[in-house]
Amino acid sequence: MTLIQLFQFILSISILVVLHELGHFIPAKLFKTKVEKFYLFFDPWFSIAKKKIGDTEYGIGWLPFGGYVKIAGMVDESMDTEQLKQPAQPWEFRSKPAWQRLIIMLGGVTVNFFLAWFIYSSLSYFKGEKFHDNSKFTDGVSVSSAGQKMGLQNGDKILKIDGKPAERMETSTINMLFANEATVLRDGKEVTFPVNEDGVADVLAENEAKMYFGPRSPVVIDSLFPKGAAASAGLLKGDRIVGINGNSVKFFDELAPQLSELKNKDIVLDIERNNAPQKVNVKVTPEGKLGFANDTSFAQQAFDKTAVNKKYTLGEAIPRGLTRTIDVLTMQIKQFKIVFNTKTQGYKKVSGPIGIIKMMPETINWEFFWSFTAMFSVWLAFLNLIPIPGLDGGHVVFTLWEMITGKPVPQKVLENAQMIGVIFLMGLMVIIFGNDILKWITGKF
Repeated sequence: MTLIQLFQFILSISILVVLHELGHFIPAKLFKTKVEKFYLFFDPWFSIAKKKIGDTEYGIGWLPFGGYVKIAGMVDESMDTEQLKQPAQPWEFRSKPAWQRLIIMLGGVTVNFFLAWFIYSSLSYFKGEKFHDNSKFTDGVSVSSAGQKMGLQNGDKILKIDGKPAERMETSTINMLFANEATVLRDGKEVTFPVNEDGVADVLAENEAKMYFGPRSPVVIDSLFPKGAAASAGLLKGDRIVGINGNSVKFFDELAPQLSELKNKDIVLDIERNNAPQKVNVKVTPEGKLGFANDTSFAQQAFDKTAVNKKYTLGEAIPRGLTRTIDVLTMQIKQFKIVFNTKTQGYKKVSGPIGIIKMMPETINWEFFWSFTAMFSVWLAFLNLIPIPGLDGGHVVFTLWEMITGKPVPQKVLENAQMIGVIFLMGLMVIIFGNDILKWITGKF
């Protein structure tokens, strides 16, 4: 972890927290509700800085886990119930009509959603969108063993995921982990298969979430292992293997399956050396190897050819920003499919603050920064809408109940629910943060 990574994380979180809390603060003020505190980060026992302006104390806490506005007459995470024992005052939250309280509580997530939309629209307009086009993988993809377990095969051309066109490799690698089925072009035919959860589990276990499929590479020798079979047979750096015992070998991912059937046997390799065909006799090792490293530069060249930088006009960027926001929100929801699945055990990959900080680039990268901020803004909106007391979603549920039934939830119920919610959330934060520290100590990030 570097200071630059930490700086980018704190700056991003600070922007999001301040704007989220402004989403509560502004409608509260518009409805003439007293706001006692407006804080970036939490301030148990003491604050780093504070200043009172009017009825509101503005400050910066020392505990960087978010922030809050303390609205008079509202049961919140401070659990300050003394004020609530007094008769309701007209400037208190509890004295306001239910529809006004609902708007105040939804203000934060609304700001988060529109902020993400604005950032994504701006990025699409000013920077365009860089991605690798699945349709440009003319030879299909090379698939890891975990990817094959999911149902993919070497040479597949990815067409659809859960029935939707899969244009971009970067999003396809993630979306397929959450999908029920995928459609590929295989041997000239469209094939739809269910995504195997055991394969997803292997992808997550092996930290392959972004690389379980990629470009195919020809078999070109880069380096030879000393005293290995290939070196002993006279193969040289730059030799290209195109066949085994007369059977064509076009890609490196085709080599291992054939060699595994020829362990400890003498074979004839068809190679190209300086564009001239030759035959070389070599003995396969008992492990099914030849003893050389493949030249990956050809795969990189093929990968580079699939790169696209799509540009957007202002009129195109605005709806595109909305689509990107909804796509990220949908992805966040789908993550729960693997996070809480006992097969995939995605919960083991959940990261807290330390893990997120380590995701940040070690040099300032403003395009990444704003993309991350937009993604995290969507995540905060979704997280805060979960109907758990202590989150905005918990308050929204109680307010909706009052609007539907015409009866307010008893104050004691609100207090007890809030206390349970706060205890639950604090326990969850301790577990996540503890998991981060354990990963950091054991070097598993």
